[in-house]
Amino acid sequence: MAEDRTARHSPFDGHVSRQWPSADGTIGVRLVAGTVTGAALISTWPAGAAALADALAAAVGATPLRCGDTQAVAAGLLMRTGPEEYLLISATVTAMTLRASIDAQTGSVIDLAHARCRIGIEGDRCREALAKLFALDLDESSFAPGQARLTGHHHVPCLLHRLATDRFDLYITSSYAADQLATLTDAALEYGVALRLDQGPA
Repeated sequence: MAEDRTARHSPFDGHVSRQWPSADGTIGVRLVAGTVTGAALISTWPAGAAALADALAAAVGATPLRCGDTQAVAAGLLMRTGPEEYLLISATVTAMTLRASIDAQTGSVIDLAHARCRIGIEGDRCREALAKLFALDLDESSFAPGQARLTGHHHVPCLLHRLATDRFDLYITSSYAADQLATLTDAALEYGVALRLDQGPA
């Protein structure tokens, strides 16, 4: 029987939902891994930053953002990941839709929905697990809830979004998703870890 090459495999193939309690039987870290429905990288050049900000305001209702800031918009979540770069996570607004407001004179819009996954991490020991992998100051005075940081480990990039004191979302490349989840799980094992695979995109 011929292989169905149109079938889509999960970037987290090989992982299963399960728990690994710590030596004292507790769970200090909880992970949720899944794909995203929509992700668009929006960028421009230094001279176009103001025009791009105006276009985003018209397209998704965004207010001005500083680098590392995020904003919940009607379409989803907008993150300013660099001086001339944004990432929109949205289930309703696609890259094609954005191109109607952001033309080639203003900037570029790249569809990354196929290339990004999300791992949520929370729990009272999640910061210790993250500190094993990322060279970031996780104190709230330096990295407040609502902010995002471009980071990485072992030459693999990651966008870390802080939702609360002990809750983060990691946006990672799909091609490294399985290994990234394994590494994060391993970093959390000593604290007790529970993993849940999200069955559908969000």
